[in-house]
Amino acid sequence: MPDRARVTSLEAIEDFRAKLIVYRERAGRVLDEVNDDVTRTRLWLQSERPAHWQNQIRRLTHELERRQQELFSAQLSGLRDASYIQQAAVQKARRAIREAEEKFKTTKQWHRQYDQRVEPLGRQVEKLRHTLGHDLGQAVAWLNEMTKTLGEYAELTSGTAAATPAPAAAEHVAENPPPPEGSAAP
Repeated sequence: MPDRARVTSLEAIEDFRAKLIVYRERAGRVLDEVNDDVTRTRLWLQSERPAHWQNQIRRLTHELERRQQELFSAQLSGLRDASYIQQAAVQKARRAIREAEEKFKTTKQWHRQYDQRVEPLGRQVEKLRHTLGHDLGQAVAWLNEMTKTLGEYAELTSGTAAATPAPAAAEHVAENPPPPEGSAAP
């Protein structure tokens, strides 16, 4: 394994830096979408779903009352077939109310448990956001400085040693630091 770095292309470093910037921006947008989804789901469980199931229960209760009226009317008229059909409709309406009440209770349970289930995952998302914002920001800045330093070194070595091509000079930057201004190149 070689003891020194061999930089053969400043463009490759710059390309990597550009792709890192794009990744950082895209990942940030994805994390923003995740936060929006978490907030939207919380609001959905808090207000929209309970209101929906309460309206369903109210509607189904009216439906049950109507079916019970029809059953009572059929029983008064003495029609056996009609009475059987009406009894089945009443039972179906009662089952629908029980299902809606169960879903309402389940929604309330989800709402109570939502924060404690989502909060640990939210902390992981925030850690990732910090890594994207801070650590990758530092990496981009470091790559920018490295590209600038390598470019200056390549110009310096190509200006003093015309026989050495710029990519070959960039290979030696890891082993030979740039000389102070005004001194001769190594």
